[in-house]
Amino acid sequence: MDQIIANYYQAAGGLQAMKAIHSTRVTGTVTLGQGMEAPFTRITLRPSLVRVDFTLQGQTGTQAYDGKEAWQFMPFFGQTAPDTMAADVARNMKEESSFDGPLVDYAVRGIGVELVDTELVDSTNAYKLKVTMPSGDVTYYYLDAQSYLPIRTETTRTIQGQEVEIVSKMKDYRPEGGVMMPHAIDVSGQGTQSYVIDKVEINPPLTQADFEMPAKPG
Repeated sequence: MDQIIANYYQAAGGLQAMKAIHSTRVTGTVTLGQGMEAPFTRITLRPSLVRVDFTLQGQTGTQAYDGKEAWQFMPFFGQTAPDTMAADVARNMKEESSFDGPLVDYAVRGIGVELVDTELVDSTNAYKLKVTMPSGDVTYYYLDAQSYLPIRTETTRTIQGQEVEIVSKMKDYRPEGGVMMPHAIDVSGQGTQSYVIDKVEINPPLTQADFEMPAKPG
């Protein structure tokens, strides 16, 4: 298993290149149910800050984690001001905010990783890894047995009181800042979303303030 992880690091561009990236700005388009398209921008900053802005029908929504709390502004659903997320959604947002993902330095971060099996994923042989977070949440990662890059993840999370299976498929890997990154991601769970990434900026100048929730009006 250690060799599989080492091969993943090498395939991704190497730990040195991965850790040399301190911030990113990704822009692209997400296709939602019924073919609706929304341009989006996703910014990240070490160690665990993330913000996603997307525009739909002339309105811009935001979901973010500022390193301490997760918040959102979703005017499409009648929200009139930014507010903190519900506890279960915030927990998921916090977990997904890890800059390098769970496979980098997993042992020192208290994350468990074990090889489960080798399986076919859309006709591709893949190593199935069980990743257990300190919270106890489990995600299965599938690494292409030839490229060693992640091509699929599976997890079950509680969202608004309901168990939801979330499956993500990553493809179209390209080098950005010396690191291989997917430029197409399909996510199914509560509905389906297909992300196509048009541009990746490496180490743009971002600050803590870019991720903090704006003050409520009045």
